[in-house]
Amino acid sequence: MSDKFLKYARKMTEGTLSRRSVLARASAIAMFAAVAGLAAPDAGFASEPRKGGNFVMGLKGGESTNSLDPALSTSHVTAKALRIFGESLTEVGADGEVEARLAESFAPRDGGKTWEFKIRKGVKFHNGQELTAEDVLKTLQRHSDENTKSGALGIMRGIESMEVEGDTLVVHLTTPNADLPYLMSDYHLIIQPNGGQDNPGAGIGTGPYKVVADEPGQRYKFEKFDGYWDETRGHYDSVEIIVINDDTARANALQSGIVQAVNLVSPKTAKLLGRSPDVKIETTSGKGHYIFVMHVDTPPFDNKDLRMALKHAVNRQELVDKVLVGFGKVGNDTPINDAYPLFDNTIPQRQFDLEKAKDYYKKSGHDGSPIVLHVSDAAFAGALDAAQLFQQSAKAAGIPLELKPEPADGYWSEVWNKKPFVASYWGGRPVQDQMWSVGYLSTADWNDTHFKNAEFDALLLEARAELDPEKRVEIYGKMARLVRDEGGLINPMFNQYIDGMATNIGGWATNPEGDMMNGLMAVKTWFE
Repeated sequence: MSDKFLKYARKMTEGTLSRRSVLARASAIAMFAAVAGLAAPDAGFASEPRKGGNFVMGLKGGESTNSLDPALSTSHVTAKALRIFGESLTEVGADGEVEARLAESFAPRDGGKTWEFKIRKGVKFHNGQELTAEDVLKTLQRHSDENTKSGALGIMRGIESMEVEGDTLVVHLTTPNADLPYLMSDYHLIIQPNGGQDNPGAGIGTGPYKVVADEPGQRYKFEKFDGYWDETRGHYDSVEIIVINDDTARANALQSGIVQAVNLVSPKTAKLLGRSPDVKIETTSGKGHYIFVMHVDTPPFDNKDLRMALKHAVNRQELVDKVLVGFGKVGNDTPINDAYPLFDNTIPQRQFDLEKAKDYYKKSGHDGSPIVLHVSDAAFAGALDAAQLFQQSAKAAGIPLELKPEPADGYWSEVWNKKPFVASYWGGRPVQDQMWSVGYLSTADWNDTHFKNAEFDALLLEARAELDPEKRVEIYGKMARLVRDEGGLINPMFNQYIDGMATNIGGWATNPEGDMMNGLMAVKTWFE
């Protein structure tokens, strides 16, 4: 190891160099320091927390097919519910730094090929059982099982073996990975008693609130858990989620005081809603992206020239201007933007080009039959509008794009990852490795473009083990180019998160990892 890297590692352990700085210059330096669970308070807390009250959120993205099994969570609503009743080993804070939660501390050994997570003592599950390292081990083992269909399976495939040593979980990786503590923050990896192997959908966790009502697609109710271990969280007496998928109805519920917070505010109505005297709008730039995805192994999308024709037929700036109303930026057919560490900014921006679209379409030899795009506003706010604009620009290139509107209920279980061409949404992940592992690795269950590329898979493993940040940027750039040019992702735009809330909500802090404070709004805020 070079003297330069050792100096950076020493600065971090002495507290003179932030982890964000380290990540910007050499993300792998985390290997050389044990990371304790002490974190700076979130920015934006303007008053001391007040206790009490019933906090009600009106959320879009709930379906009757939803389950509280963390492994199966695919919707906005269940992702938020998991953060309310459950906790993972780690958490990514508003400043982008990884923090210890159910792991009291974590540290690497063997050059980052092995990680130790010391499990916090005195933590209770909602059933009264005390958290143990065995519960953590069994949780991670369940998410490693191919039969669970877990959304975290792509992460778990990088683990070679695990065992418990006293109160410590020891994780052995197939290759060194400086980002493992970030990966353990994935919302699917909520720690459950006995790993959730008895009843994974029971909704029993270690969070500040326990589940008292589970009505998929309609409502969830949570009550304060008296045995919760962290006094800095869980300020409400109770929390409720009401599923309101209609944008107008959700905005009306906030204005009338039926709910105190809403997610996924429509960009078209955000400014108008924010003029209401008892409402405030918070926007956060981050990693979320509104997309169209094609299965590259299914005709006609197994034709690269056809895919390229569709990619050039999207007027990205028009979608940002008209669908996001400026609340976002153009995408470049990869899931990564400059919000990520180790971003390669040398990748050329793909442009809207009707002549190229026409040429690629002609070269594809497509027979002229309708190319069907399945779409619903359940995918993202304005998805139907975006699809219609896409259809118009594709028509100008001679591409016969046909839209098939789908019902919101069941969209994520019956349409996404089932139909070969759909509108979709990703909220991003803390680090590139996680985004690539969950959505683009050949073996990932959530590989919603069915992209399988041996070169890409090899580069992903190479990036995990690489300590030189410049080389890591180069590797990630190669991966992004492969997805951009060979894959089935059409990413026209990165969105801003737009959340609406009552003006008497205290403790709000933007978090670029996700909307509603990365799902922690009910956990960290209070009524002023």
